[in-house]
Amino acid sequence: MRRAFLITAETGLLLITGLAAAWLRLGEGTLWELSERRGWLKLLMVTFVIQLAFYLFDLYDLPATRSYRRVLKNLIKSLCAATVLLSIFFYALPSFQLGRGVFLVELGLAFVAVALWRLLVAWTTGHSSIGVRERVLILGSDSQAVEIARATLERRNAGFQIVGFVDNRPELVGKSLINPKVIGVTSDIAGLVDEYDVDRIVVAVKDRRGKLPTEELLNLTLSGRVAVEDCASYYERLTGKIATEMLRPSWLIFSRGNRFSDVARHVRRVLNAGLAVVGFALSLPIMLLVVIAVKLESRGPVFYTQERVGKNGRLFRIIKFRSMRVDAERASGPVWAGEDDPRVTRVGRIIRRLRLDELPQFINVLRGDMHFVGPRPERPVFVEQLSEIIPYYSQRHLVKPGLTGWAQIKYPYGSSVEDTIEKLMYDLYYIKNQSLLLDAMIMFETVKTVLFGRGGR
Repeated sequence: MRRAFLITAETGLLLITGLAAAWLRLGEGTLWELSERRGWLKLLMVTFVIQLAFYLFDLYDLPATRSYRRVLKNLIKSLCAATVLLSIFFYALPSFQLGRGVFLVELGLAFVAVALWRLLVAWTTGHSSIGVRERVLILGSDSQAVEIARATLERRNAGFQIVGFVDNRPELVGKSLINPKVIGVTSDIAGLVDEYDVDRIVVAVKDRRGKLPTEELLNLTLSGRVAVEDCASYYERLTGKIATEMLRPSWLIFSRGNRFSDVARHVRRVLNAGLAVVGFALSLPIMLLVVIAVKLESRGPVFYTQERVGKNGRLFRIIKFRSMRVDAERASGPVWAGEDDPRVTRVGRIIRRLRLDELPQFINVLRGDMHFVGPRPERPVFVEQLSEIIPYYSQRHLVKPGLTGWAQIKYPYGSSVEDTIEKLMYDLYYIKNQSLLLDAMIMFETVKTVLFGRGGR
C-alpha cells in the first residue's frame, strides 16, 4: 500500500510538472497544443518512461529509500536514464517530440518536485509524533519476541514503532531485551495500552497454555481499542517471508490466500505458455551468441541437463547452457556452487552473472515442467538432505518450480544450509500468497535484477 501510494502520488506530480513546463514554454497556446497535437498522450508517455526509470533505480524499493542521499542519487540516475530513453524515442518518432524545450523544462521541474516530495515523505516516516507509525506492544520476551522487535527496528520506514514488551515475570520489568525494554507485566496489559497509546499488540509467546491474558485481549480487540495479531502474521506482513520457527501448521492449513480460482488458473497457464514462446523468440539471437561463446571456449556440449525435483516430487530434467567444465563434479560429487567457484568457465561466469544460462528453460516452461514464477527447483540429492534437517522444506514442492521466484528477488544466491532456510521463508510466503498480481511483480523485479546483474554466481 505504501508503494502504491508513492507511485500514485508521483504519477500526479509528474503530470503536474509536465503541464507546468508546457505552460512556461507555450503560454496561452498550452491548451491548444495539448488538445490538437496529442499533447496529453505525449505527457502520459513521458510520465510512464520516467516512472519506469524510477522503478529500475529502486526509487519504489522501500528499504532502498531509507537514506535521503541515496534517494537523490537514484533520482539523478533515473532522470538521466529517462532522458536517454526518451531522446532515442523522439529521434525514432519525431511526431511525438515535446516542442520548444518542454521536455527539458519538465525534467528540471520533476527533479525539484520529486526531491522535495521525497524529503517530505522521509521526514513524516521518521517522526512518530505526526501519527504515521503504529505503536506496537509485544506480548512475550523470548527469542520470537526479540526477533519481532529486531525486524521492526530494521524496517523503520514500514510504519511501526515498538513501545516495549510485556511478560508474566515481574523480575523482567525495566530490563532491555534489544532496544525497547519490558514495560510491564501481562496482567496489566489493558492499562499499558492506555498509558502508551498502543495501536497493536503482537502475541509472541511460544507456549501459550495458561500464559495468555485471554479475557483482556478479547476485551481489547472487541472494543476496537487495539488490534491483536499473531507474531507469524505480523512478521509475514513486515518482512515478506514466513519465519519457520514461528510457524504453526494450523496457521497454514486455515490460510485461504494460496488458492487460484479456476479462471485465474487457466489464465496463468495461457500466460506461461504465451510468455515462454515470446521469451524464446526474443532471446533467440542472444542464445545463438551464447552457443558460439560456450563452444569457442571449451570442448563439450553447449547445453547441460540435470535432474531436478518438481511439483509433488516429480522428477524432470532442467535445461541450461553449460557454464562449468565438463568434468566439474567428477571428483567432488554433487556440491553447491560457491562464490568464485573454480569449476565455472570464464564464459560461464559471465552468463551466470547475467542469468543467460537460464534462457533454455523456456523449453521447460513450454513442456509444463515449470512456471515462470515459483520456487527454484533443487537437485534430488540436496532435497533429500535438506528435508531431513529443515522443517517444512518439502512444502516447496506443493507448487510448480519457476524460472524466477520471490526468494530470488529478495535474497542473493546462497550456498549453505543457512541460506536455504532463509530462502525457504520467502518460498513459503510465495506459496501462501501466490496470485497473478504477485507473479507480475516478481517478473518485473526479475527484469530489474537481470538488467543490473544482481545475485548470480
